[in-house]
Amino acid sequence: MASTDIVRLENVWVSYNGTPALEDVNLVVVEHDFLGVIGPNGGGKSTLLKVILGLVKPQRGSVTVLGSLPERSRNRIGYVPQHSNYDHDFPVSVMEVVLMGRYGKRGILKPYDGSDREAAEKALARVGMLSHAHTQIGQLSGGQQQRTFIARALVSDPALLLLDEPTASVDSAMQTDFYELLEELKREMAIVMVSHDIGAVSVFVDKIACLNVQLYYHGSSEITPQILEATYKCPVQLIAHGDIPHRVLRKH
Repeated sequence: MASTDIVRLENVWVSYNGTPALEDVNLVVVEHDFLGVIGPNGGGKSTLLKVILGLVKPQRGSVTVLGSLPERSRNRIGYVPQHSNYDHDFPVSVMEVVLMGRYGKRGILKPYDGSDREAAEKALARVGMLSHAHTQIGQLSGGQQQRTFIARALVSDPALLLLDEPTASVDSAMQTDFYELLEELKREMAIVMVSHDIGAVSVFVDKIACLNVQLYYHGSSEITPQILEATYKCPVQLIAHGDIPHRVLRKH
């Protein structure tokens, strides 16, 4: 049976004040895909996610998400931004943070009911954080906070999960557990993850796209030196070291 398209971008162009951010980008994400998007700073990775969310409209090209315009499908998309800005001393609990993810279904001015709290508990249980439901968010470790923000994204039961640099605040000891969590979640949804961590991405995701204004994507997890050099505009090699490949730059 053919897979259902979750995201489809066709010939998408985006510019900011005349400077290209995305040039002629074509991308298809299907059910249960776990796609990693890598590339240099300023290469358009966050813009790509915003286009999928419908927060940035392309000057040219077409975008469909779950068979509709992105803004119409937004309540079925879970999003974990690169930086979750909050006051670490503000007395908000993990449960309250996760319940914020119900706004899209409940509405900001409507009070939460039992179904909202049940959904929040289910989301916290899925990420292993239910026992911390009443802990102040600022008292958690970086990895626990990120799991909480994923729970907030999951509480609306999304068909697509977008992650922007999700391991930036997670120490290396917890990253494997974090990726294993994503491996479980992809059974229920498609995942698109932006990351600078080429080594981890090449091990854990199913497919990799390299983005530096232009998108290099072949529907597999293989990263060739040619694709990396085209993306980063400098000679790059992957060297195997144990199970995790590392990135190095050749002399240039």
